[in-house]
Amino acid sequence: MGTKKLKTSLYQMNNKSEILSGISSPSDLKNLSEKEIEQLCGEIRTRIIETTSENGGHVGPNLGVVELSIALHLVFDTPKDSFFWDVSHQGYVHKLLTGRNDERFDKIRKSEGLSGFLSREESPHDSFGAGHAGTALSAALGRCMARDIDGGTEHVVAIAGDAAFTCGITLEALNNIACSTKKFILLLNDNEWSIAKNVGAFSKYFNELITNPVYSRLHKDAGKFLSLLPGGDSLRKFISKAKRDTKEILAPSSIFEKLGIRYLGPIDGHDVNAMTSFFEFAKTSDEPIVLHLLTQKGKGFPIAVEEPEKWHGAGPFDLKTGAPPKSEPGSPPKYQDVFGECLSKMAISNSKIVGITAAMPSGTGLDCLQKEIPDRFFDVGIAEEHAVLMAAGMATGGMLPVCAIYSTFLQRAYDPIIHDVCLQKLPVTFCLDRAGLSPNDGPTHHGLFDLSYLRCIPNAIVMQPKDEDELQDMMATGIGSGLPSFVRYPRGAGTGVFRKEKPAVLPIGKAEVLREGKGCAIWALGNFVPVAERIAEHLHSKHGLRVSVINARFVKPIDEQLLLSQLVTHDSIITLEDNVLKGGFGSAILETLDQNDILIPVKRFGWPDEFIEHGNSVSDLRKNYGLDDESIISDAEEFLKLDSGCGASLIA
Repeated sequence: MGTKKLKTSLYQMNNKSEILSGISSPSDLKNLSEKEIEQLCGEIRTRIIETTSENGGHVGPNLGVVELSIALHLVFDTPKDSFFWDVSHQGYVHKLLTGRNDERFDKIRKSEGLSGFLSREESPHDSFGAGHAGTALSAALGRCMARDIDGGTEHVVAIAGDAAFTCGITLEALNNIACSTKKFILLLNDNEWSIAKNVGAFSKYFNELITNPVYSRLHKDAGKFLSLLPGGDSLRKFISKAKRDTKEILAPSSIFEKLGIRYLGPIDGHDVNAMTSFFEFAKTSDEPIVLHLLTQKGKGFPIAVEEPEKWHGAGPFDLKTGAPPKSEPGSPPKYQDVFGECLSKMAISNSKIVGITAAMPSGTGLDCLQKEIPDRFFDVGIAEEHAVLMAAGMATGGMLPVCAIYSTFLQRAYDPIIHDVCLQKLPVTFCLDRAGLSPNDGPTHHGLFDLSYLRCIPNAIVMQPKDEDELQDMMATGIGSGLPSFVRYPRGAGTGVFRKEKPAVLPIGKAEVLREGKGCAIWALGNFVPVAERIAEHLHSKHGLRVSVINARFVKPIDEQLLLSQLVTHDSIITLEDNVLKGGFGSAILETLDQNDILIPVKRFGWPDEFIEHGNSVSDLRKNYGLDDESIISDAEEFLKLDSGCGASLIA
């Protein structure tokens, strides 16, 4: 990727942003000429490319909806009318057109900047916040029903990519639209991609709609009619009925029309004039309608068009080459890559191991298995619930499924985790990337709840490694346990620790003592283990205390034997975790003590009972919430009453 040269004219074309700088609200679009609209599209693409080159972000998806976003705001009137964007990662253009083209956009996905997704708190033009796929149709239908009950006339538009139709929620909404409202506008933004190439029957079906010559010819005929006729409502309804009836004779009805939703398409999603004509027509429809728009992911940025998966969500990059910043020599590999390589090796030696992802082959590292053993790699599309149930079924057939799903996305499959996997004690191993913070993405993507929502489930084994070597051991432990197992690990690079050639199976529920001490025991989990060791070193060097440090490893089952045995020489405990405090690892320690009728001081460090915003980095967000080293040390010293001297029980 880094060696390809881009067209320099891409950055010279609209460097003055003469049109975009004059757009402070969608109403400013109404007075622009066709030529000015064309220039505005170029200026917006330049703005997005330049900003994401500094901040990273969803490059390809936003470049693909420039004309679509402009056409929407030319025809509809937000915030009176409502847009429901599926996922909403493609909302950058919408933000630029609704009064947010300022220093906040310069800092998008950074501290004090705009969110990389839509947010109701950020603007009244953001009708619905999102961050996960499949939400737009159900939410938009709910808004339509609220409007109908109140007797309103405003328009509600759902914009969903073709990948959203692999989500069960989307299909559930489709089943309800026609029987719930008569005015519903759905824009199918078809670019053939989610993050990876779309998979499954719906992807094939949409392709057939695009290539069917009858649909294509009818689309052109409808476009001509709409551009030539004066546009009385009665004539529009007549044309709509005639087109529908003619299409029934010439071609099978679309699945949408079988569900009571009028289908028009395909339509060029980069032709503003065509889209505005069809959008105006959709406003007059007296039945739910879907407009099938064809867009190109990454349009206007050649390298993003060539490599859409890599440019779906990118980090900062060089404007001239597209290359990411050079990493330091010897930088440790990412956890996801360690996971992928390890699973591939294990699968080579064990024919029962299979890997399952929900549209995230490269993001999870499962693309390694896809290349090595493609017939044991399964991408089900954006369908986490189905992925878990499918894994359960495979487990009943003697397979050893490994589901690689981000922590935040696994929440969507909570019922089958409980009802279908854990209740039946099926040997499914879940590897949860992005556990902890996903700093630039913010609250929809932080994996701060999984310990709380998993440790309450019977039969589950829940663990977190302190480094990439231990990650491999936990993968071997989970797969070999014969039980539902969950391994969580953070986003990004590992610690650089030496990795064994062959993973070891850990004794289930046994922690690792890293430092033997007295008085206070620090129990830490995962990426907070290094923090615990630094605290212990500080307490020793400054106060002469030799506290114990324990790498907990297991949240469920917790090492109760070790915990209770330490109480002979320890009378206080500190816990550290990258999870919300409510119901997390520290809570597990407290519950264990309570079950044994033990009452000693416990100081817990973790995330508060609130949604954590996006920010520049993990370290910045930790500092904001008192979870940086300095804050934790200060609070630990206060907890141990070190300001007034060492307590009698703290033995150096």
